[in-house]
Amino acid sequence: MSNTANLFQEKSSEKAFDLSHRQIINHNIGKYDAAVVRGLSRLANLEASKKKAHVIKWKVMENLDKLLPEFESNFQRRGGKVLWANTAEEARQEILKIIKKSGAKTVIKSKSMATEEIHLNEFLEKNNVEALESDLGEYIVQLLDQKPYHIVTPAMHLSKEAIADLFHEKFGTEPNATPEELTQKARELLREKYTTADIGISGANFLLADTGSIALTENEGNARLSTTFPKIHIAVVGIEKLIPSMADLDLFWPLLSTHGTGQNLTVYNTILSGPRQENESDGPEEMYVILLDNGRTNLLAQKDQRQGLYCIRCGACLNACPVYKNIGGHSYETTYSGPIGSVITPHQAGMEEFKHLSYASSLCGQCTEVCPVKIDIHKMLLLNRRDAVDEGLSTRIENWGWFFWKKGMKSRKLMDFFSGKTKNRLLQKFFSKSWAKHRELPQVAEQSFSQQWKAEHATKKN
Repeated sequence: MSNTANLFQEKSSEKAFDLSHRQIINHNIGKYDAAVVRGLSRLANLEASKKKAHVIKWKVMENLDKLLPEFESNFQRRGGKVLWANTAEEARQEILKIIKKSGAKTVIKSKSMATEEIHLNEFLEKNNVEALESDLGEYIVQLLDQKPYHIVTPAMHLSKEAIADLFHEKFGTEPNATPEELTQKARELLREKYTTADIGISGANFLLADTGSIALTENEGNARLSTTFPKIHIAVVGIEKLIPSMADLDLFWPLLSTHGTGQNLTVYNTILSGPRQENESDGPEEMYVILLDNGRTNLLAQKDQRQGLYCIRCGACLNACPVYKNIGGHSYETTYSGPIGSVITPHQAGMEEFKHLSYASSLCGQCTEVCPVKIDIHKMLLLNRRDAVDEGLSTRIENWGWFFWKKGMKSRKLMDFFSGKTKNRLLQKFFSKSWAKHRELPQVAEQSFSQQWKAEHATKKN
């Protein structure tokens, strides 16, 4: 078992029995669930919209080699610069080159899972560059020196009382400050940073091939400020975020907002098509888009599983997952947690190190049901398990266990040879310290079904 798998078991066991953690998560996800139900009820032909989104993303993945150059050409036509990064290290180095070339010392960041994926904040800190998160949730977890807990809501695991205590400790606010007062304090602290930062860094919710633009959607306005005031704007975007046309936003923006937060549309929706033009009054002097692979083409090469790249990062599958709601986002030790993270992480970061995530599922199918682009998530998890076995990553004990199980299940004679007491003793011996650590082991009947059947019919004949 990998070190990551051992850590996952330790953290998940701890969090699953942390009642205060469970109360906070169930409360916060419960509020999201109620909002999403209301939001989805306002959409006409929801199922048809999800099918259409699925088909569009399928076409994109099948034609990625044509659409990415189209985006690059159209973006460069308006003065933007495109950089290609095969790995997280390449992306970090490209950003560092831009920083050194410009002599920048400060960076303001809007919410971006791609920059979390490449561990950008830690890298910039090591290179003496101040990087500040401007999204309120990201800002809070940065103050705590933590990673985001959830794809959409980084500080979902914290109560308002815990955040009030944090602000009291860091900034001297009242210990019982209200959420509104805490938000106002964060606004006071961050506003000056937008106008003084040398570089703004963002992600992108979508890349638009036909116009060479990036589309950002948010509720706080911090992304708009982070990309407008600094002289240089860098967007780090996964290559799978591509959609063919600006017209497709009419479908994808509402699907993203309703499944993510229950809104008809998020508050701020921005389309950026390069640096400031001659006839424009604001915007950066330079704009870069870093197209990030970092293992995505590994998943693209898997014909059965490439639909994992259709994900639009709404977080709906996390909110629906009974495992996530019990063990929380930090237990996964990955940038992308929950069901979709369990699908894509083994392909991006290595099957050997992260194959255990594909087993962190009840396979109830709720994640598939709520997905706005109809990714067959629970099937993808099964395919990951298959791949792990095909690659020889299962342990010798596991292989022997399945060998004897298969042999026994295929032979009625062998199944009936052992008594119920013997079978129960075997279960107790092999599973009492693992599967049964927090569960009651099932009790095998003294007679098998076939033995009971024969006995029953023998009685009737007599």
